[in-house]
Amino acid sequence: MIGLGIVVLTQPFVFKAQLDSPPLVDKERLEHHVRYLSVDLYPRSYDQISNINQAAHYIQTELSESGGSVSVQEFKVDGINYQNIIAKFGPSLGSKIVVGAHYDSHGDVTSGAAFPAGYSLETHTPGADDNASGIAGLLELARLLGQNPPVRPVELVAFTLEEPPYFRTPFMGSAWHARSILETHQNVALMISLEMIGYFSDDKGSQSFPIPVMSYLYSDRGNFISLVGKLSDFGAMRRVKALMRGTTDLPIYSMNAPSFLMGIDFSDHLNYWAAGIPAIMVTDTAFYRNFNYHSAGDTYDRLDYKRMAKVVQGIYSVTKQY
Repeated sequence: MIGLGIVVLTQPFVFKAQLDSPPLVDKERLEHHVRYLSVDLYPRSYDQISNINQAAHYIQTELSESGGSVSVQEFKVDGINYQNIIAKFGPSLGSKIVVGAHYDSHGDVTSGAAFPAGYSLETHTPGADDNASGIAGLLELARLLGQNPPVRPVELVAFTLEEPPYFRTPFMGSAWHARSILETHQNVALMISLEMIGYFSDDKGSQSFPIPVMSYLYSDRGNFISLVGKLSDFGAMRRVKALMRGTTDLPIYSMNAPSFLMGIDFSDHLNYWAAGIPAIMVTDTAFYRNFNYHSAGDTYDRLDYKRMAKVVQGIYSVTKQY
């Protein structure tokens, strides 16, 4: 489409790939992960070192129990040690797929200083959809890959420091990981960023867009999952969309657009674009649908775990068939 001088490729006629039925994803396990991260480990912002370290430990334990080969990428930012947690599945050689999600949540440290604990629900979000949902999806994807090893290398990464004040800086966890890929000359076929995959609504008018005319091409009901990529990743998008559509009855819409379009690079995939790696964000569209984004209302009980499970099934098929 062309709107307001901006080219957006929607790929509306991508056919479903013919696939075997994927294994089931346990929606109760998804809910358990989201609830633990957003309630028991609240808040998970960069300034809450104990909780963010506990979240990293929880993720590492779950990934290890899934059967992956787990390692920790440690780095220091402003004098504090942080960790990316990495799990590898499948063969050690070959062009790999990277799937990542960030486990930190948003916190306004300056405003939080007014409270005795250093935070409140008004300053530090529970971060259920953003982005415990993505981490829950990553952990259940690991469980499926452990039970059904892929034929090509798959690397799952739980990132830290995606949220401000480190967003769009060299200190993002995903920036550290992307640099390590370049420094070690690894071959990556595709990176997928799981960024808010749990909020859905069937209500009319529940979905908005950066360009209003887009509501005529997609839907004004927030009942779909969105795939977002840059214009040059048109082929990768087409393949990912076909594989996901062949797996689930969940509506899947896609968008290839310039990076300056509002929201298109608002997650970890931007660091892989910078590294020249094809990368796609899988998202419920964040603040264009979930109006509790970065607020106290981003709680686990507002998410749709049945539809979240379908998203994970779709990503699983991509890791197996891409």
